[in-house]
Amino acid sequence: MTATDTPRSTSAATVRAGVSERPSASLFARGRALRPSGKVLPEHARTHNRALVLQTLYGAGPLSRADIARQTGLTRVTVSELVAELMTERLVIDRGQREGVRPGKPATLLDVDRGSFHVISVDLSETGIVRGAVHDLDDGILARAQHTTGPTTGDALVDEVLTLVGEMLDLATAPVLGIGVGSPGVVDRAGVVLSAPNLGWTDLPLQRLIADRFRVPVHVANDANVAVLAEHAAQHTSSDLLLVRVGLGVGAGLIIAGHPVVGGAFAAGEIGHVVVGTDEGPLCACGRHGCLEAWLAAPRLAAEIDRLASSVGIDRARDEVLREAGRRLGIVLAPVVGALNLSDVVVSGPTELLAGAFLDATIETLRQRTMADFNRDLTLRMTSHGQDIVLRGAAVMVLSGQLGVS
Repeated sequence: MTATDTPRSTSAATVRAGVSERPSASLFARGRALRPSGKVLPEHARTHNRALVLQTLYGAGPLSRADIARQTGLTRVTVSELVAELMTERLVIDRGQREGVRPGKPATLLDVDRGSFHVISVDLSETGIVRGAVHDLDDGILARAQHTTGPTTGDALVDEVLTLVGEMLDLATAPVLGIGVGSPGVVDRAGVVLSAPNLGWTDLPLQRLIADRFRVPVHVANDANVAVLAEHAAQHTSSDLLLVRVGLGVGAGLIIAGHPVVGGAFAAGEIGHVVVGTDEGPLCACGRHGCLEAWLAAPRLAAEIDRLASSVGIDRARDEVLREAGRRLGIVLAPVVGALNLSDVVVSGPTELLAGAFLDATIETLRQRTMADFNRDLTLRMTSHGQDIVLRGAAVMVLSGQLGVS
């Protein structure tokens, strides 16, 4: 299928019948909003209040106008005006009157119309594969597609991404709110991929290329920074979270006090080329010895297990390789956990390699190298989103960027 330059329709459509795939905990319906950074200025107050109403309905709807006013602290007049605007835009719908016996006229309940718009997500984090999904506003995945790209890089890979996006837009049966893309490498706030060596991209304006082609709002960010949004939206404990993503390389996404941390040069979380220890270590693709990626990348773990298995047996080989890799990750993470007093660290990657001995060695090392009294509640766990974490995080990124909710 060839993508066209035709702008996508924004007319209403009905979500096609079928069973959608949903996670155990909905990212959107019960998620938490990312905290806004900076003071809310008077000229931004209406946008802020609108997002506040939407977020309240996402988390607790259906609610009456009076309920919304109580929960947000806004006046009933302001709530009524915002609700009228949101209903005109088909983001909020009337769910009928509240049941039960109460004095006076029954209240009319409102909720977000979770099927009114669709969101497109794209995951570029796996080598040789581009994946896409269509989501409703309640985090149901309605359709999927996957292209095997093999060794394709550079401009040819951009064409593959555009083709996939075109296919996903054709699968959407409601107006598309936006497109979210998680890409390896360093990505700035304008969606320019500053550096992604494995994809052959340097200073690539990916966000603008997709938006110009399809005339739909587009958000592009680093895949680990996208993945941490999915985990943050789903969990209900600390607003501080560190997510480590292990695949062909190693990266991390960080949220502190509800704020995503990207760094001044947009390279926060680029831990793959931190040299671990002073014992040289394996040769990394960057030319140095002992980078975390050289110890921990999934292909390296699998190859090292295979190499040792012939001499010590597969079970012992797995245990030795994974424990050493986990120890090296713990060494890198300990200063971060200690400096930020983090209590929740999540790992995303191949479960068959990372669950078990690897996680055990990582948490042991973290506890040995940080102040036990202040990190007794530290937890290290695998993500519950599996392979879909970047797709789901990309959808959260669109909701946050377009509606101010997550």
